Amino acid sequence: MIDRGKHKLLGVGIDAVDYAAAVSKIIDAARRCQPLAVSALAVHGVMTGVLDAAHRYRLNKFDLVCPDGQPVRWGLNLLHRAKLPDRVYGPNLMLEICRAAADKSLPVFLFGCSESLLQTLSQKLTERFPNLQIAGVRPSKFRTLSPAEWHQLVEEVKSSGARIMFVGLGCPRQEVFAYEARESVSIPTIAVGAAFNFHSGLLPQAPPLLQRWGLEWFYRLLKEPRRLWRRYVLLNPAFLALVTLQALNLHHVQAEELEPPQGQMLYG
Repeated sequence: MIDRGKHKLLGVGIDAVDYAAAVSKIIDAARRCQPLAVSALAVHGVMTGVLDAAHRYRLNKFDLVCPDGQPVRWGLNLLHRAKLPDRVYGPNLMLEICRAAADKSLPVFLFGCSESLLQTLSQKLTERFPNLQIAGVRPSKFRTLSPAEWHQLVEEVKSSGARIMFVGLGCPRQEVFAYEARESVSIPTIAVGAAFNFHSGLLPQAPPLLQRWGLEWFYRLLKEPRRLWRRYVLLNPAFLALVTLQALNLHHVQAEELEPPQGQMLYG
């Protein structure tokens, strides 16, 4: 188990952990019914914090931020000598949490995407983990929730008996949701990105070799060029340039004394 603490990467705190340490923290909080805001950030997720100070504040209030992308892991190893042997990939982290939740009889709640996708995802997860208890599902409304809708969602999660909540709204909406829901639902709330789409079979995952070499972004760009080209063509070079500047001690993204976001976004 590897847990070498939280380190700033371009002003965003990333935990130098492996799967075992991340799952252990989440399951421990779930058993205690304690709030825990969790995300797994790749380059795009880190850069949303770099470009938006209010969102950087949110990310730095998360209890656990895993190094999802290989470039994020490389950045931690370069700048902080984290010596991480592998990343903590969000979709795989979700499966490891489900495996542990099934073993410990901790029900999970699935929030995000469409009703049909959630039904397929629930079926595939329970086929893979027969003892997994899915306490409830709620599709996204794909818009900002009203205060009444937010309250209804929170009450639904709390009354379901769920001890872990997975959120698949896409970055950065899912991180905004996890930040705002942390105290309200009072259980681990985990932003898992495209994991819902991957595990339901809606989207294919990159081959393992491309994942190991940090080229998953290229595979996804080929699959969804219109939606993702700005994310990868613009943000990837910017990330590499900023990490280089931080390594040379020529530039640091502010991480302290940030102003908290004004009001709630209430994404759903």
